[in-house]
Parts: sequence; C-alpha cells; structure tokens
Amino acid sequence: MRFLGVDLGWVSGASGLCCLEWQGNQLELLDLQRLEATEDLLNWVDRWLPAGEPGGIAVDAPTLIPNARGMRSPDRLAHKYFGKYHAGCYPANLNSPFAQRTVAFGLSLEARGFDHAPTIVPRQPQRFQIEVFPHPAIVHLFNLERILKYKKGVIAERRSELSRLRQFIHERLPLHKPALDVSQGTISLPAIPQRGADVKAVEDQLDSIICAYVAAHWWYWGVERNQILGDRSEGYIVVPNPI
Repeated sequence: MRFLGVDLGWVSGASGLCCLEWQGNQLELLDLQRLEATEDLLNWVDRWLPAGEPGGIAVDAPTLIPNARGMRSPDRLAHKYFGKYHAGCYPANLNSPFAQRTVAFGLSLEARGFDHAPTIVPRQPQRFQIEVFPHPAIVHLFNLERILKYKKGVIAERRSELSRLRQFIHERLPLHKPALDVSQGTISLPAIPQRGADVKAVEDQLDSIICAYVAAHWWYWGVERNQILGDRSEGYIVVPNPI
C-alpha cells in the first residue's frame, strides 16, 4: 500500500506532496516535492498510484462541501474539540473562493477510484481518499498543548516552530505504529531556510508528510485510534487519537 499526502493550495499556488509506502512492516518515504498546476498534481497521483493499485490519499482541503453558506459540520467540530489548541479550521461553504478548486480535486480523485472513506476496514487493500487537517493531527501525534505556529508571524518564529515539526517527524514518528523513519530512506527532509518564500515551500512539504502519515494511520487503525469529525454527507475530517 502507498499513501499520498496532498497539502493542497486551496485557491492557487503550489501544493506539497508526499508519497509513503508500507513495506516490511514500516513506512518508507518515496517522494517529497511541490507542484502547482492541478494537472501536474493529478499526473503525480497517477504516477504513484496507477489505476487499480491500492492506496490512500489524504488531502488537506475541504473536498466535500454540501452547504451553500455558513460552516460545515466538521469545521464546527474542529473548533469545538481543538479550539483550545488554537486548531480550529477555516470555515468552508460553496460560496468560498476556494470551493470550486478543492471540490473539483476531490471529484477528480473519485473519478480515479479513490472513494471517500469516513469508515474503513483496517489493513485491507483498498483505494480511498480522506480529508485531513495537519494542526490537530500534529497536536495529537506529538502530544502538544497547542499547535506549532509556523504559518503566521515573524519569520524567525515561523522558522523555529517549523524546525520543531521537522524534529518531531524525525524523532517521534519512528516510535509510532505504523512507524515512519525518514532517516532510513533515500530522501532527506529539507533544511529550514532563511527566506519567507522558501520557508513556505518547506512548510507545504512537511505538512504533506503529516497528511500522508494520517492516511496510513487511518488505514492501519481505523476508528480504533482515530476520530472522525463529521460524516460523508456533511463533510468529515480524520484526526488521529492522542498517542
């Protein structure tokens, strides 16, 4: 099984992409990059998960948006359960400027056989997609009291928080089940750069690793060690339980 993480650019801009593979009872990092055009993103998906091959895709974006206005059910639940960690998510509705792109991306994955999976039979070959949100996932995976604030603020603070995320990926994911030890593969995590635009590029890639890992965690454990905010009809977000 392979697991793809897509930190999707909601309106425009580049998306972080990660491919993990389950083999030898652990996860291996196969690819980590950043692409911009939707066609290029889908070609990348097709390369790593050709038609008929089992695999899971976790997308950091609202790919199911049934409501014309207001806030989706999973958005409200994210604020309810994760607001205390500063991890409430951005509200989505069909009038949001990003809705057309994010929903279309989910539909393109469905056309490729990646059905939405707010329920799952763990550890079985299958082809699925889920929506994820890195902030609460990071809080639970790394047992934090609040989110890592690497998205906003002065560049020095963002670099410091992004460095912490990079360190947690290196040091803690090898201890989890399923285990991911990025130091064992042929691909290294990018260093934390100095300039703001370059920091954003690394942020997207590290977020995509969290997305791909959540896909693998969902496939491995199902509801035993994950929670679902919402459902198929109203939209949903998969979040690992605290480790």
